[in-house]
Amino acid sequence: MQWVEAAPAKINLFLHVGPLEVDGYHPLSSLVAFADVGDRLTLDPDGPAGLSVVGPFAEALKGNADNLVLRALAGLGEATGLETSGLSFTLDKRLPIAAGLGGGSADAGAALRLARRYLAPDVEDAVLVDVGQGLGADGPMCLRSEAAWAEGRGEVLTPEPRLPTLHAVLVNPGVSSPTGAVYGAYDRLSVGSADRPADPARWDAETVINWLAEQRNDLEAPALLNTPAIGTALAALRAEGQARLVRMSGSGATVFGLYLDATVAARAAQTLAEAHPRWWVRQARLG
Repeated sequence: MQWVEAAPAKINLFLHVGPLEVDGYHPLSSLVAFADVGDRLTLDPDGPAGLSVVGPFAEALKGNADNLVLRALAGLGEATGLETSGLSFTLDKRLPIAAGLGGGSADAGAALRLARRYLAPDVEDAVLVDVGQGLGADGPMCLRSEAAWAEGRGEVLTPEPRLPTLHAVLVNPGVSSPTGAVYGAYDRLSVGSADRPADPARWDAETVINWLAEQRNDLEAPALLNTPAIGTALAALRAEGQARLVRMSGSGATVFGLYLDATVAARAAQTLAEAHPRWWVRQARLG
């Protein structure tokens, strides 16, 4: 029997980022949601040891020995003494690379959850969180894969069960947006602060979307300096005319539009996909 775990895309509904601190990190405040689209990881008890990658974005990961799935498994082995190096995994890579969707961290989180399920279900959550934290700011939130406020460096998480389902269209214009380069541009601009806004007045979809429109992504302007194609994608989503909010996720290059109705979102996704056949366009539900 094969064991399968989803690795859902992470969306930063807003992202407030503070200036670089003396420890070399940027403080942040964000509300993150997870989509019903993403990668998929399969463990085959009878397969050859190691990680194979398939799917539409597999080619971009070829020869990457520093894959976060492998790092997560190695970290779990070191933390618990479990033998993880002999496991056989296949990653179906459906999310674009360096896309602001937490794809690598989502894959790592799926690997940790899957390895625990198969090897040692009694391993405590705190152990997985420690391993995930060592993989980067997105590690702990993508391990949980649930709507949450993220603060500190991204590791201070407060679940937000009140977040309603939000209908979205995700668009990546076929380019990558490396996080390090975006933060470098941010440091030159010094454009934000890690302020956490007060909660929305109500948690229905329309009120939440209007409240999100008052927030911002402080990495959007720096990312646009490095990758102008992000601006093209933002403009295309706005020009389609049906989105109630258009914003970049994370450090880019994926952007998203939010809609009050799934039918309207589906129509927008179809229009954008037909107009830009080389782009990655997906309708999604967030929450």
